[in-house]
Amino acid sequence: MASTIVNAPCTVPSVKGFETQNYVGLRPISSLRFNPGRTSTSRSRPLFVVRACERFDGSVKKAEMSIEECEAAVVAGNAPEAPPVPPKPAAPAGTPVIQSYQLTRRPRRNRKSPALRASFQETSISPANFVYPLFIHEGQEDTPIGAMPGCYRLGWRHGLVEEVAKARDVGVNSIVLFPKVPDALKSPTGDEAYNDNGLVPRTIRLLKDKFPDLVIYTDVALDPYSSDGHDGIVREDGVIMNDETVHQLCKQAVSQARAGADVVSPSDMMDGRVGAIRAALDSEGFHHVSIMSYTAKYASSFYGPFREALDSNPRFGDKKTYQMNPANYREALVEAHEDEAEGADILLVKPGLPYLDIIRLLRNQSPLPIAAYQVSGEYSMIKAGGVLKMIDEERVMMESLMCLRRAGADIILTYFALQAARCLCGEKK
Repeated sequence: MASTIVNAPCTVPSVKGFETQNYVGLRPISSLRFNPGRTSTSRSRPLFVVRACERFDGSVKKAEMSIEECEAAVVAGNAPEAPPVPPKPAAPAGTPVIQSYQLTRRPRRNRKSPALRASFQETSISPANFVYPLFIHEGQEDTPIGAMPGCYRLGWRHGLVEEVAKARDVGVNSIVLFPKVPDALKSPTGDEAYNDNGLVPRTIRLLKDKFPDLVIYTDVALDPYSSDGHDGIVREDGVIMNDETVHQLCKQAVSQARAGADVVSPSDMMDGRVGAIRAALDSEGFHHVSIMSYTAKYASSFYGPFREALDSNPRFGDKKTYQMNPANYREALVEAHEDEAEGADILLVKPGLPYLDIIRLLRNQSPLPIAAYQVSGEYSMIKAGGVLKMIDEERVMMESLMCLRRAGADIILTYFALQAARCLCGEKK
């Protein structure tokens, strides 16, 4: 086949990496020839040379009839042949022969293929929906947490930074920090909570220096810093003091905001703390710092592994005088209305899966973003079931997260954040 020269003026810059294999009829050549052309102006323009391939073995075939001829043939009843209709698949032997039911609607029609199921999927999930809870401590080594397989107390200087980098690589750019505080720094009033050079403020400053756009949530509560292990100051008769605790929480939130926190998250369940924290932040100029309130935090038995991770079990009693009764539903609305009125930016439900009805309740009643916390007990049960081969860990993990989204959660705090994001990105474990 003879070469063809196209004598067209070239008015575009040279094209690098022109992929001829993507275009029918072109083949690579060792060089491109640009011939200077003569024009009426004094400056000459190059001519681009296109060399057609000498042989083409592709599937493109030259039409034997024009469009008009094809249309005339069809009109005359000479339509071209098409593949035959596939035969109806046979039912297994013994299947009863019945008259088909006259159903007006058959919902299975919209589920019959992967493509259709994907087309009509109502809920989606992405790494952007995850907030990754990370445990930190003063040590340099990463220490495994026995009750939470795959989770560690991370050294704040190195292990934490590496874990955050891994999460960001797969699209998880939000974390929440939980500190393991040395016992020697704990006290009945939890003063270490608002030490500007404490573990959490130091960690925030380090992360913001390395990852300026990282979204950092913090936990606002006294239990990691309390020698009593409670979320508030304990009176000698065992009563958790509300207003005095809120005073300490305000100082803790301001300290975290000063270090660079994006969202402070009061998890203490004291009355009035959202409004007091909002006022304290605003008075210090931190109008831009958001509050994610633990609005419906239940006195749940699913928190055990978390308390092992932080060594924060109550020294006596339980947390039922400030955390909510798992039997209560309407009470969540009371808490939500108060938190909204006091200036919360996000409402959180904790735990997650056992409280899907509460997530949906708040979603239906509030215009604010809703967060769900898939807590340590939920995580550990799925991990244990996977190890024992009782369930498919990866499938159950992804299903559980999708259920939280379906119930109405905009964001999910989950220890599966990195693993789930890798699944969503198509990576192997």
